[in-house]
Amino acid sequence: MEAAQADTVIAPSLLAADFARLAEAAESVAGAVDWLHVDVMDNHFVPNLTLGPPVVKSLKAATDVPLDCHLMIEDPERWALGYAELGAHNVTFHAEASADPATLAKRLRSAGAKAGLAIDRDTPVEDYLDLLPEFDTLLIMTIKAGFGGQAFMPELLDKVRTARRHAKAGHLELRIEVDGGIAEDTIARAAEAGADAFVAGTAVYGADDPAEACRRLRSLADAAR
Repeated sequence: MEAAQADTVIAPSLLAADFARLAEAAESVAGAVDWLHVDVMDNHFVPNLTLGPPVVKSLKAATDVPLDCHLMIEDPERWALGYAELGAHNVTFHAEASADPATLAKRLRSAGAKAGLAIDRDTPVEDYLDLLPEFDTLLIMTIKAGFGGQAFMPELLDKVRTARRHAKAGHLELRIEVDGGIAEDTIARAAEAGADAFVAGTAVYGADDPAEACRRLRSLADAAR
């Protein structure tokens, strides 16, 4: 299926990197990737606690790779704008956590960031299709949000297909990003379903050569798309 944007986005997840060496993790893939995916977890919306604004601020100063901040947090209306103001390229918050996704998207865009809407494993995408014109990115979880290293769930690609059909019918410039279990044996299926941005954690930072792993993932996605 034709995707909305011709270029493939590869976004390594820093959740799978060594938290003591995040600047080095960013440097190890610079030039081979499009975004760095920053998983922000608050131990409330998801049962894990990870990175937050101080780390994003430090990363912004340490790398030129655009930061793709995925907010797995409660009350994104309170916190999301801060990530845009820190210079995040893309700020994605969860549909399940937001009282008014469209208004928050407008505020993020006004602050200079791309606005992203994330849909967790058990959330129907159909409930949010009418909101997609307000967003630059739709992130579809291909696992349950909250932990790295989970197995890819191919049945969740039906949401990608549905969203891509809707975006195509409405001529929307929409990135569809997939996150969870993306690796060399799964990325082609996600690309065929209509995804054009790919978050990969263990597949990148578990590899001996993270940059080369990213180049292989891009090649597989490009071939499938």
